[in-house]
Amino acid sequence: MAKGRKGPKGKKITLNVAKNCIKITFDGKKRLDLSKMGITTFPKCILRLNDVDELDLSRNLIRKLPDSISKFQNLRWLDLHSNYIDKLPESIGQMTTLLYLNVSNNRLTTNGLPVELNQLKNIRTVNLGLNHLDSVPTTLGALKELHEIGLHDNLLTSIPTSISKLPKLKKLNIKRNPFPKSEESQIFVDSIKRLENLYLAEEKDLCGNCLLKCQQARNKLNKIKSMASPAPRKAIFSNLVSPNSMAKESQEDWSVRT
Repeated sequence: MAKGRKGPKGKKITLNVAKNCIKITFDGKKRLDLSKMGITTFPKCILRLNDVDELDLSRNLIRKLPDSISKFQNLRWLDLHSNYIDKLPESIGQMTTLLYLNVSNNRLTTNGLPVELNQLKNIRTVNLGLNHLDSVPTTLGALKELHEIGLHDNLLTSIPTSISKLPKLKKLNIKRNPFPKSEESQIFVDSIKRLENLYLAEEKDLCGNCLLKCQQARNKLNKIKSMASPAPRKAIFSNLVSPNSMAKESQEDWSVRT
């Protein structure tokens, strides 16, 4: 029987190698950094280090994630960008401590995104940019804690309204998708309207700190507006005398003092 073609061998990651790649972040969290190491297969030995808080497997050659990745039950930060992944395992929904997920620059299609993503109730940032998505799963609209979503550089022609209406969404990157011209404009308008509505609250319903922040934001906005449109100043021409009779009619000709 003929042997199948073998892909690139890649670097073998042993448990000792992985242990030496653990770093401590500025806030005291443990990060396992295995980025840019030419890894072709998810190294299952790292499952024995499942107490880490952050896992970086970006910029490798990984094609598939095992279901066992869910054993990282303390993981808050998972970076898988710039690999060859075309599907996320359903078990990713069990990683409920995740705050940050970056799977940009892979080969993900819409079918490769499991509905179990809607179980990531604490997640703040999801980057799905630079993939092959032709639609966005409406299940993402269930992630009420989302602050940032990256959907840039895909094949999208529309965005579900449930996404643009997420209550805490601050940044939605949808650049370089084949939207109809009216679609992107409408998304922008709807987002602005939603953000404006966040300010509709009576002062009596705000605590002291919130009220102070709102007042400071309003003062800052007023200051920006005043700087953007200053009151017109009367021009001073030291070498000109008053307009001559022709200038009074045309406002163009001035007599110059000799």
